[in-house]
Amino acid sequence: MNRWSRWLPGLALFRDYRREWLGNDLAAGLVLTAMLIPVGMGYAETAGLPAVTGLYATIIPLLVYTLVGPSRVLIMGPDSALSGMIASAILLPLAGAHLGSPIELAALLSCMVGVICLIAGWARLGFVTELLSKPVRIGYLNGIALTVICGQLVTLTGMPKLHIDGTLIQGHSLWLQLQAVLSHLFSGDAHWMTTLVGMATLLIIKSFQRWRPRWPGILIATLLSSVLVWWLDSLRPGRIAIIGAIPSGFPSFALPGYDWSHLTVLIPQLLPTALAIALVAIADVSVLSRTFAEQFDDDVDPDQELRALGWANFATGFFQGFAISASASRTPVAIAAGAKTRLAGAISAVSMGILIVVWPQLLGHVPRTVLAAIVIAACLSLMEWKALHRLFQLSPGEGLISVICLGGVMVMGVVEGIFLSVAIALGAFVWKAWRPYDTVLGRIAETKGYHDISRHPEARTVPGLILFRWDAPLFFANQELFRQRVLQLTRANPDAPAVRWLVVAAEPITDIDITAADMLEELDRHLSRQGITLGFAELKGPAKDRLRRNGLYAKWGEKRFFPTLGKAVDAYLAATGVAWTDWEDRKA
Repeated sequence: MNRWSRWLPGLALFRDYRREWLGNDLAAGLVLTAMLIPVGMGYAETAGLPAVTGLYATIIPLLVYTLVGPSRVLIMGPDSALSGMIASAILLPLAGAHLGSPIELAALLSCMVGVICLIAGWARLGFVTELLSKPVRIGYLNGIALTVICGQLVTLTGMPKLHIDGTLIQGHSLWLQLQAVLSHLFSGDAHWMTTLVGMATLLIIKSFQRWRPRWPGILIATLLSSVLVWWLDSLRPGRIAIIGAIPSGFPSFALPGYDWSHLTVLIPQLLPTALAIALVAIADVSVLSRTFAEQFDDDVDPDQELRALGWANFATGFFQGFAISASASRTPVAIAAGAKTRLAGAISAVSMGILIVVWPQLLGHVPRTVLAAIVIAACLSLMEWKALHRLFQLSPGEGLISVICLGGVMVMGVVEGIFLSVAIALGAFVWKAWRPYDTVLGRIAETKGYHDISRHPEARTVPGLILFRWDAPLFFANQELFRQRVLQLTRANPDAPAVRWLVVAAEPITDIDITAADMLEELDRHLSRQGITLGFAELKGPAKDRLRRNGLYAKWGEKRFFPTLGKAVDAYLAATGVAWTDWEDRKA
């Protein structure tokens, strides 16, 4: 049983389930049902798919995650951050090339995302989410939110599909979509009654979120708007577009209908989007699972989380759904409603399944503008302008990175913008390692240790000794800068004693590659010709092992390596006879 529980944590859930939890999970499941139905349909429409596929992409992941998910409570399903990427992949240019229906393309994309997540889970690659730093995440999420909102303005106002010069714009970058929206607005294509219903729905949802966050604002707004549209339709039919007929019955298991010749064309084209979706979904799941695990004082297997995400996406693709992720908005709703375990999600999935089998006509009366309002409300909640403002206050450089990521998503498109964001994050990391901080250390009276003389001008330095700190690994990209700084410090200065020793305060140096080791050997020869001894203090074991393998440790001898800066200073004074009285010596 223990062996199977590792791969199917749901078995342990049912084995250890307590009867007193059932009432809480049942109530939370019903609350979730009321929220997930309109949200799922709204995200499907955003992705350019029939609304019912949003229900399939909600039901299947909840059931799968109940069996294979490790978190006590985590709600899987459609996500606003992914819908724009899905739309950009399936609408342009693939669907226009007659390579399959949007449903088949979205299903294939979901399967590909599932495979990527499964591989990441089995290979323990969860660390790749660390490429998305907070400034990068804030930037691309704000960009995605703006792009989705702009696309949803079409449905919210009842405008026709966006075109510029006869070209379909939906799924393109925010810049092109905004041009198309403004063109349609100035042409008078907006439907005033549809716009009024949509804006009223949005206002109701945001009002509940602000003043009554525990109330089911989305459900209330959907019901009120649907009743209003039904009444208006009874007076004058067809004035406001509704979802229409919903297929009755549970989604059937079906493989995406492609032969090998089609797959060889589709997979390379869909792969960048699949990688981008997987990266975003993995990041969301990793962060949310850790956050809610701390709330419940639980431990979560991060690799099993990735495998669960993979299985949920893979299964959804075989039931006419689309790519999904964990939800940062619906999981707290489940917890606030009293959910004790992820069985609440399964109960919600079963409830939705019963509804689309028994009473699908009820869902068909939901106005499309209401779904657009739900998605826009979710995107407004997704945007983090206060966080961006805080970045500029605390670290203008990181704030600039976030704005560049935002602009990349807006101008280049969602998928391209995410890869640009990752590239910027890696570039910022390389730049910091390439141009690290360095300083000379000195002694401050009545203060332990050795300190940065640029920040403490009162610090005293030992005559003829330079204690040089380098705050980064030493590798090919920064080794030349290291050499130049050392040579600059050791050049003759008529106002200072001649340099006799230079000791590198090497605690921050976690690694030394071959290029840097060769540079150190050449630097040591150069300094020796000038009568200067090169030494190292507090060098970590792994970096020291590198020098051993290169033969430098044996060549220089143990006498050049000191466990502390204090020991290095003592050795220098003993070897040179320089007169130096430390404040601790005077105090003694």
